[in-house]
Amino acid sequence: MLFQQIRSISTGAYSYLLGNRDHKTALVIDPITDNLDVLLALIGDQTLDLSFILLTHAYPDAESSATALRSRAGGSIVTSSACKMTAVDWHVDHDDHLAFGEDVIHVIATPGHTPCSVCYRWRDRLFTGDTLLAGDCGDVEQPKADASALFDSVTNRLFVLPPETLVFPGHDAVGRTVSTIAEEKAINPRFKGHSRDTFAMLMSETSPSSPTQPRMSTT
Repeated sequence: MLFQQIRSISTGAYSYLLGNRDHKTALVIDPITDNLDVLLALIGDQTLDLSFILLTHAYPDAESSATALRSRAGGSIVTSSACKMTAVDWHVDHDDHLAFGEDVIHVIATPGHTPCSVCYRWRDRLFTGDTLLAGDCGDVEQPKADASALFDSVTNRLFVLPPETLVFPGHDAVGRTVSTIAEEKAINPRFKGHSRDTFAMLMSETSPSSPTQPRMSTT
């Protein structure tokens, strides 16, 4: 299998490429305009066919970058059924799964940062978008964001995963490229020691670190 994490220098946002060399297929998670050329080069170098473009939420250039990637490399754009983007080929809901060669991509709905936020689990890796960052979480500054829902999503759907699960975030919030569920449960200051109510209160008073800002939802 091919796995690549591509970081945007200008925004700190991460895109991900998964490739199955045996089946000659690939999928991309959260493309952004800055990373398209790198993604296309990697797909071309490995002579892979792009099957899916997975979006974790409706960040500002999600639709434009996904459609640009689809026009150049093919593939189906996939996102939550709660998203209102017009170019989506396939909507998914909680507990859905996508076949990827002999692997399965599991869909975990995680509303809160945006109503349509989802995470994708592949093998021992979890791609969290801006729902859960390494040592942080996405903001709740948009009109439809919900801090209580974000707390429930993280604690009830992500923190129950195996502790060794690798967390690959959508943003470089504190200089980290990867974390684990065990580490986030133990030390993430957004959640450690906080109840649902105190989390919601703190999130209403403070804003997460600035690297999350370029990926805020516009819907």
